[in-house]
Amino acid sequence: MKPLEGLRVLDFTRILAGPFSTMLLADMGAEVIKIEEPQKGDETRAYGPPFFEGFSTYFLSVNRGKKSLTLNLKHPKARGMLITLLHSSDILVENFRPGTMSKLNLDYPSVSSLNPKLIYCSISGYGQTGPEALKPGYDLVIQGISGLMDLTGNPDGPPLKVGTSIADLVAGLTAVQSILLALIQREKTGKGTFLDIALLDSLAAMLTYQAGLHFIGIEPKRMGNQHPSICPYETFQAKDGYFNIAAANDKLWKTFCEGIGHSELIADPRFKTNPDRVQNRPDLVKILNKIFKERAASEWVDLLQQQGIPAGLIFSVSEVLEHPHLKEREMIMNLPINGKGFRFLANPISVIREEKDKSTPPPSLGEHTEKVLREILKLLPSDIATLKREGVV
Repeated sequence: MKPLEGLRVLDFTRILAGPFSTMLLADMGAEVIKIEEPQKGDETRAYGPPFFEGFSTYFLSVNRGKKSLTLNLKHPKARGMLITLLHSSDILVENFRPGTMSKLNLDYPSVSSLNPKLIYCSISGYGQTGPEALKPGYDLVIQGISGLMDLTGNPDGPPLKVGTSIADLVAGLTAVQSILLALIQREKTGKGTFLDIALLDSLAAMLTYQAGLHFIGIEPKRMGNQHPSICPYETFQAKDGYFNIAAANDKLWKTFCEGIGHSELIADPRFKTNPDRVQNRPDLVKILNKIFKERAASEWVDLLQQQGIPAGLIFSVSEVLEHPHLKEREMIMNLPINGKGFRFLANPISVIREEKDKSTPPPSLGEHTEKVLREILKLLPSDIATLKREGVV
């Protein structure tokens, strides 16, 4: 049995941060009812190419395990249906711009009066309060405003975004963590709560030690793949490509020097301690680059790993997703899409992954509308036909 089995989530989210969070809740066993606009649905259904069996691969990646209910939230009849669903739900997640749910009479004060035990999670770019709250906040914009882009890239190059939508994904993880804590709190108090999750808050919190530099008066700067406080902890070029080394303390440094056959570096006063190596990084990097160009990257990685030095090649996305280590750890799962197998990244939480066979593929638009109306709302076929005819569902 999965941890959240028996709990119901009303999912008003779309695009990435919200759907990612509710997919994780579905992985944990919750029944997630994804409420979508009739005829259109989640915008990401149209994101592409690429498509697989008519589905956007973007949409597929963050919507497994859910039920799709089409519902026109602006139609008067939708209100009564939602009230019934709200009475039997445990969690509501939405990621509209602040104020949107209020216009629909679905804000937290309105719905908590109907169900005081409801946990209500709002995800937005800047949060529900503050001078920037009403501004639109997509991942790229938040990566820039958070300071992350200013830290990413080479010192003499432009700021760069991370290669995945990190602001959305971190906010989604923050939302799940908050919801799980709220569930524990509800067990103690019997009451639900409101959770205000901001992409900016979530990503700014990831600055950690970089923020620490600022707080003591040092302005963090772009350093490419170098670490501001550790050396050598970066990317080096070998004879045939690049690889990473993380000799993160003085003990590893000594082993590292002996492992690469240059123990004379241990006695060099420029490199004796980590602060020395950080201070004299340009000299050390110049020496190591010359050494590493003598052999292939895979040879250096094998040699260093045998000595217990953290080192690794730099894989492409395709290489890591086909790697036998991830496969053996069952991090790649397969679900049917229109009769054809489609691979997904599994949930990394092992207790969840062990029951991955209970997962269901992402739903087609409105796939579960009749089932939800019939089994949860107890509507008759004639009632459902009328709702369809009137454009409510």
